[in-house]
Amino acid sequence: MASQQVVNTFSQILKAQGLAGALAFLNDGVPLRYTAVHRYAGLLVKSVVFHDALGKRRPPFMSAMPLDKSFAKFIKPGTPFRTDDSSKDPRLTARPYEHIIVSYHGTALVTPAGHSWGVLCHFDFAPVPLSDSAFEVLESVAPIVASFAIDPHR
Repeated sequence: MASQQVVNTFSQILKAQGLAGALAFLNDGVPLRYTAVHRYAGLLVKSVVFHDALGKRRPPFMSAMPLDKSFAKFIKPGTPFRTDDSSKDPRLTARPYEHIIVSYHGTALVTPAGHSWGVLCHFDFAPVPLSDSAFEVLESVAPIVASFAIDPHR
């Protein structure tokens, strides 16, 4: 189980700084370069909030991408998706972003009614492993992120 202190700190930062500050906090605790919230929009996955540990802007191709070409297509409520190195992952073949997004660790963002809304993820353009405990933190804060992203005035 993720540290309750980390989850509490995340919640405090989310309330004070919004999703951008909260994602920066999450990203600070992992070796992967990016942390993001993406939402499902029909046949697309659209970037809602994007954090780059190097402080650079989101690459244009990551603003929106076809759902069927993204890692998000593998994520369902209760079924996260993780790969340290997509180039060596037998589940993944012939993706247009192959050798671009190499490491990806994502979990579902779910509405109060139980519907998939989007994903919370860490990713990198290089093969970077993510510890189980760091992924547990991502999963622990996902319901908090979902609630805030869906209705930030709650």
